[in-house]
Amino acid sequence: MNVSMSSDFEPSADLRESAARASRPTDAGDVIVTSSGEALRVAPLKASERAEVLAFLAAKPVHNVGLAGLVRDNGVESLLNRGRFHTCRTGRGALVGVALVGHVVLFDARSDAAIEAVALVARAATRKHLLMGEAEGVERFWEFYAGDTDAGPRLVRRVVMLERPAASDPGAEPVKGLRPATLADLPFVMTIQAEMAAEESGTNPLESDRLGFRVRCVRRVESGRAWVCVVDGRPVFKADVIAETPEAAYVEGVYVSPETRGQGLGGRCLAQMCRALGRTGAKTVCLFADERNARARRFYEAAGFTPVGRYLITYF
Repeated sequence: MNVSMSSDFEPSADLRESAARASRPTDAGDVIVTSSGEALRVAPLKASERAEVLAFLAAKPVHNVGLAGLVRDNGVESLLNRGRFHTCRTGRGALVGVALVGHVVLFDARSDAAIEAVALVARAATRKHLLMGEAEGVERFWEFYAGDTDAGPRLVRRVVMLERPAASDPGAEPVKGLRPATLADLPFVMTIQAEMAAEESGTNPLESDRLGFRVRCVRRVESGRAWVCVVDGRPVFKADVIAETPEAAYVEGVYVSPETRGQGLGGRCLAQMCRALGRTGAKTVCLFADERNARARRFYEAAGFTPVGRYLITYF
């Protein structure tokens, strides 16, 4: 599905130059004058700002679990982030936005001007793959990103965020065979994850980035964030914890084998995994389901998840 979003916003030549500079800001940052006339300073995130940024992101802990999780896992500057973190500040130094711009674009921007600044930084960046966030913010991003062109995402997924308390239903009967994956499970984990990514985005990471994809899968397995359920020697369930903070855990890649679907096993596995995450500290577990996939939403709701907001996942 190709989607174009039109906009009345026409950036000036000065603004275009600001956008070009913002893709490679100096340590002190560059000033972007937005279409509203507000001047914001965009700069690479520094290690000294880590505590301030995590406090900023903690104001919306579920929405920002991806951003905060990467900062906690990898630090503010790492190849593992597959992009660069930026801060966005007012003339008086108030923090109004945090963004990761790279393979994945994520942001928390507290004003239209901050969203515009993030969009201009992203416009000048290369090798972008997807943008995800709350629906209203992503729509505004694309208006600013398109500017006076007809640029739009090549693909849009409209999804619902669902969440559940991590430690709910503690007395449930445990599922035999459910455990954190080991490296022996890596071929199954990689194959299923790649197939799901290809179905959602049209790009198979085993073909486009095989080595990097393997490294990321190995890292999740070795950190205990990939889960499988094996019954009679056959893997029948998989899920990955993509990001984790003290407040929330974000789960992707939930898979239930065709022969066991409709039997309740997958939902029990997912609920048990959530309880395990609760025991290690997460208060909430969140994930996404496609708006049009009623079956998936029923599956997650049966596992204790409830919808909390509309999101967009868009592909450049």
